[in-house]
Parts: sequence; structure tokens; C-alpha cells
Amino acid sequence: MFEVDDLIMYGGTGVCKVEAITKPEFEDPDEDRLYYVLQPLYQSGTIYAPIDNDKVFMRPVISEDEANDLIDIMPEVHTEIYKSSSIQQLSKHYQSVIDTHKCVDLIKLTKSIHKKKVDAMKQNRHLGQIDKKFLKRAEDLLFGEIAAALHMSMDEVSDYIGSRINSVYEEAE
Repeated sequence: MFEVDDLIMYGGTGVCKVEAITKPEFEDPDEDRLYYVLQPLYQSGTIYAPIDNDKVFMRPVISEDEANDLIDIMPEVHTEIYKSSSIQQLSKHYQSVIDTHKCVDLIKLTKSIHKKKVDAMKQNRHLGQIDKKFLKRAEDLLFGEIAAALHMSMDEVSDYIGSRINSVYEEAE
């Protein structure tokens, strides 16, 4: 069970702060079901999630050390470009990766789509809409969690990752 003020990953929404644990007014008075009142960090709105909910994925946000370890392994994460002539298959594949809710899988997905983008640019082509959509979703989830873990804004994450990776390479030389 999460506590008030915990930061959690909530389904496809991403990072949310647990604002309260309560029995909301809309709940049947005869029910004793408690809900998390969640405030998404990077979206507007409020989410009421039953504490005993097993339909939507929830887990604690990674720690600061885990976030830095994740960034450090990014250059070594191997990935393959996924191609499909079927938009449905492509969407299904990308969604299945996002649905694992694992940071390493999100890194693989973003790296894969970035490679696809570079290949497309070399051929004077554009990245497809499905690729763009899932690249944004994966980056938002990954960067949002890293930002929350490292107590920074999402806008700072990309530069932080770049500087951290560059410093690791400079130390190795």
C-alpha cells in the first residue's frame, strides 16, 4: 500500500503523487472501499484509483540511484528496429513494450524508434505517425519518471542524460 505523498507510476498516465487515501463521496455508503487520490505530475486532473485495483498497473517511482544507474547503462542497451507493414501490428508491438512498465524496455523502444528516424532521414523520408506517437509516449513515461526520481523538471532530463553519459565516456578515456 502506498502512503500519502508517495510518487508512483500509474498505468499509462505516468508519475502521480498520492494526495490522499479516502472513501470518496461517489462510493456507495455501504461499501468500505478506499481509494488513492492521485495527482498526475505532468497532466491535469485528478485520478481516483481503488487501493485494491488490479486492473491498472501501479508501482513506486524508481529511486535516485536507480535513475542514475539507468542513465549509465543507456549507451549499452541494445535494440533492434521493429518494422511492420501493418499499422495495427506496429501499434500493438509498441503498446506491448509500454505495457511492461519497465524503464529498460522504454529505453529500448525509444532507441529503436530513434534509429528508425535516422534511417528514414537518410532516405529523405519522415518518421511515421505511429512511430512519432509511441516515441513521445515512451519518452514522456521514461523522462517523467527520471525527472521525478532526480527531483528535476522533465525539460532538464535530456540535457542531464547527455552530460552524465558524456562524463562517463570522458572518465573512461
